[in-house]
Amino acid sequence: MLASFGKTFWIFAGFALVMGILTHNILGPELFHEALSNDIDHLLGIMPRVIAALTLAGFIWILMPRDKFSQLVGRYRGIKGLMLAALAGFITPGGPSAAFPFLAIIARAGADRGVMVAYITSWAILGIQRILVWDLPFMGAEITVTRFLISIPLPIIAGLIAQRLPLTLTIGEEENKPTP
Repeated sequence: MLASFGKTFWIFAGFALVMGILTHNILGPELFHEALSNDIDHLLGIMPRVIAALTLAGFIWILMPRDKFSQLVGRYRGIKGLMLAALAGFITPGGPSAAFPFLAIIARAGADRGVMVAYITSWAILGIQRILVWDLPFMGAEITVTRFLISIPLPIIAGLIAQRLPLTLTIGEEENKPTP
């Protein structure tokens, strides 16, 4: 819980405080109180959905057979591997602390660069946690469904491009090892 109050939190909190002071001083106390009231109403309206979505995401993460999935993704190449990786990215809940360790697991299982790019692109763009926690509560069903449907091919396209780039794949500490 206390980890939530890291440097980023304090930067956002400080910025919000400065904006609040500017709003009060420039636009007056009436508009400041109106904005604050709207923010509180919005927070109270969205909080139950966020709690439910985070709970659901946690259960999905626990139920997901990550070891079996990483073996599948590492074994399949081409479009099938990219589609499996995109599916894994879609169902991986949580933030970078959940997605990037899984990315390292599939890399060590033998996944190619395209599969890894498809996975992380899918997690970033199509992730179920993003849909449940952010898109639906803030944007509503219509824009959420539209954005999702339009974005479905993007992880596959990114993976295909990554497979064709003339780069050498290195993971984590391998980049920092001295060359003999």
